[in-house]
Amino acid sequence: MSTPDADSTGSRTETDPREPTTGTTPDREVSRSANTFAGDAWVNFRRWTLKAVRNPFVLVVSLVQPVIFLVLFTEVFGNVAGAAVNRGIPGISYETYLVPAIAVQVALAAAVTSGVGLVNDIENGMFEKVLVSPMNRTAVFVGKTAAEVFRIAVQIAIILGLGVLLGAEIATGLVGAAGIVAVGVLFSLWFVAFSNALAVLTRDQESTIIGANLLQFPLLFLSSAFLPLEALPGWIRTFAALNPVTYGVDAARSIMLDRDVATVIEVTTFEGALNGVVPGVAVLAALDLVLGAVAVYLLSQATSSDVK
Repeated sequence: MSTPDADSTGSRTETDPREPTTGTTPDREVSRSANTFAGDAWVNFRRWTLKAVRNPFVLVVSLVQPVIFLVLFTEVFGNVAGAAVNRGIPGISYETYLVPAIAVQVALAAAVTSGVGLVNDIENGMFEKVLVSPMNRTAVFVGKTAAEVFRIAVQIAIILGLGVLLGAEIATGLVGAAGIVAVGVLFSLWFVAFSNALAVLTRDQESTIIGANLLQFPLLFLSSAFLPLEALPGWIRTFAALNPVTYGVDAARSIMLDRDVATVIEVTTFEGALNGVVPGVAVLAALDLVLGAVAVYLLSQATSSDVK
């Protein structure tokens, strides 16, 4: 007589009850040995990339808001804010000052959708199927994150192109543009991890959206994104010094202007713009590692009973 059991694909098979009930069966061992970390990551990268392409609404929504900010802020607040900017950094236009901040905003807005996508998987049962599959869960998160990083990089490149059309100047040229994209991607990773951790904890789309958006605008406006820190009230300046957005914007802006414009950490070890880029990159990399580890831990601890 045989009893039903689940194979590595989640389907029901018949196994001999005389076999041990603990451990893995030979079939499972073969299935798991056929999987590699890179292969699992690639499968998830392809899946989430195709999912984004087939749902262009999400791409458009996460890009439209930063575009509106870029156009409105330069047209409506350009003269007023430009005067404050020129007191701290003489000789630049507000368009040039603002574009790095909008690039970081794109990364932040796009990262919010990462957790929403995971919640959708939880609600439609796909996440449960992934949990019972032989795929490495860290590779699942890496592949998903890589797909979102690719999308964020494309969106930041679009913002940079639009900024140049509006009159912004990238002093470091194409190499600098690539550097700004890299900083935006590095910045996005910690919030991608945060939104995915939030999705696993809440398992609810509305709660994930509210929780992520609740942080998005305070982080943006209580930073050096739209005005220099010296032009902000004292308590905002104190918060901005601890705000990840400040470090991302300062690093991107240093590349944009090809000069050190760091507003929190003063470094003189390097030359020129690197004194503003290196501290920001170091802070963001540390934040990415911490929150990435938390997200991977929560995913690794998830079981199919958690998502039913």
